[in-house]
Amino acid sequence: TTKIILNFISSPHSSLLQFARYVFFSRHAFQDSREPDDPFLWNVIIKSYSHGCEPIRALTLFSDMLENGVSVDRFSFSLVLKACSRVGLLKEGMQIHGFLAKLQIGSDLFLQNCLISLYFRCGCPELARRVFSRMENLDSVSYNSMIDGYVKCGMIDSARLLFDRMPLEDKNLNSWNSMIWGYAQSEDGLKVACELFDNMPERDLVSWNSMIDGCIKCGKIEDARHLFDRMPKRDVVSWASMVDGYAKLGSVEIAAAMFKKMPNRDVIACNAMMAGYVQNGFFKEALAVFDYMRGECNLKPDATTLLIVLSAIAQLGYLDEGRDIHGYIEVNRIYLGGKLGVALIDMYSKCGSIEHAMLVFGNIEEKDVDHWNAMICGLAIHGLGELAFDLFMEMERISVVPDDITFIGVLSACAHAGLVKEGLMCFEIMRRIHRLEPKLQHFGCVVDILGRAGKLEEAWKVVEEMPIEPNDVIWRTLLSACNNHGNLKIGEPVAKHLISLDSSNSSSYVLLSNMYAGFGMWSNVSRVRTMMKERNLKKIPGCSWIELEGIVHEFLVQDKSHPQVTEICSLLDYMSTPNSEITHSRNLDLIS
Repeated sequence: TTKIILNFISSPHSSLLQFARYVFFSRHAFQDSREPDDPFLWNVIIKSYSHGCEPIRALTLFSDMLENGVSVDRFSFSLVLKACSRVGLLKEGMQIHGFLAKLQIGSDLFLQNCLISLYFRCGCPELARRVFSRMENLDSVSYNSMIDGYVKCGMIDSARLLFDRMPLEDKNLNSWNSMIWGYAQSEDGLKVACELFDNMPERDLVSWNSMIDGCIKCGKIEDARHLFDRMPKRDVVSWASMVDGYAKLGSVEIAAAMFKKMPNRDVIACNAMMAGYVQNGFFKEALAVFDYMRGECNLKPDATTLLIVLSAIAQLGYLDEGRDIHGYIEVNRIYLGGKLGVALIDMYSKCGSIEHAMLVFGNIEEKDVDHWNAMICGLAIHGLGELAFDLFMEMERISVVPDDITFIGVLSACAHAGLVKEGLMCFEIMRRIHRLEPKLQHFGCVVDILGRAGKLEEAWKVVEEMPIEPNDVIWRTLLSACNNHGNLKIGEPVAKHLISLDSSNSSSYVLLSNMYAGFGMWSNVSRVRTMMKERNLKKIPGCSWIELEGIVHEFLVQDKSHPQVTEICSLLDYMSTPNSEITHSRNLDLIS
């Protein structure tokens, strides 16, 4: 049984791992044996939990050892402390610390270092410092654990003090790299990081990559490129960082060229290239990289890959591709409780399949506020305001705490559905019950709610009394409402104010011109159009698209370039005439 357990316990195949555990629990644990106190196999099983997917089970097994009189050694303690660190079990970790203090091995250097890591991982730097200050012996791991912990907690000054007083024989590459990474995270610290980098006795890939990453985060792409070109050796991280850096600055062509030059590409590199394409609006190119990754590279997508791909699909409206990704997620039993579930709901909503979005939402057992937000916003863009409002009220009923995005979604939904009373009620719930300060988007939604309902005086009052300066979007929302309801009294000054704010935006001129035309004020119409010609402004045509059998058809206003334009126009003319058959069919669709 020992051979079976040792051969299968570290297998990447979960079925073999489970079999090894089964053999241990059924044939070894809790059994009388000639060596009942030997913790070796127990430690092997605990490690499979502490380093695997169920770290909490390591703590349970450790307790079983104690209850059944199995002796525990330093490895047992180190493994269970590792488990507590991974899950952030501070209380249990402190209990183990207290237990260690009663034992002879409690002062073991290795275990003391494990305690330092535990307290930092649980966000308790002061407790880590206490352990460190009381240690009789210190080694490079002790110092580096403290320095790394301070850096990751944002306590760079404390890390530097310890680094400077660290014995020279204990100062190694890890010490220098931790300090460089810490300083390189901010523009103020980048200069210090450069000084440390220049003075360090030796460098490895981590040193170079930390500096490149720091330069990119601070927007110094040329400095990053200079370092990249100087590197004696590069790995996938070096290349991926440069690809990501150029893409974030909008230099997609350079990013793509670097991606093609890479000697080896892994999932991280492909994700960087796909994310770069998506950030810059090249959604089809992102999907091409995804196909290349799965095909030619034979790489398995991770959760980040799927998030990026779903975002690209949502923007393109490629429903069939979205279904394929959903199928891949289901086949591989990937957890949807986090960001991936949110992305899937968003994708279905934006691809026009609100029914599938609701099914995904309903099947997620552990929903957080982001899942609710995605569903409410999805219902909003489909004009299903009443359902969005009902979903928000369900959130309130089961005490899911909404955030500012929740209210943007539900207010937008109320605006599109004409739910004035409900929308204003949500705005008051936001301010009075949840104590959230409204942002520009929330005020914009309220103006839209009132404007669509023709309550232009109230909308104007909201704009004037806003505690923050209204932006051009809010003014344009009010102007559009004035145009729709023929209110020149409010619309004319709003339009003139908008033109003074941004004289290069054609929409303000067009709306003002339309209002003048609606009142037969043709001389004013002519004056506005003359202003547009003098400033070389043209109205941007509206655009819409639809996917049919895997092909995306795009249409512009007055566009006759589509190969089936004659049949399309003929069908539209037929549908616009009174026809009992079509009317009956529409009503049946609405009822169903």
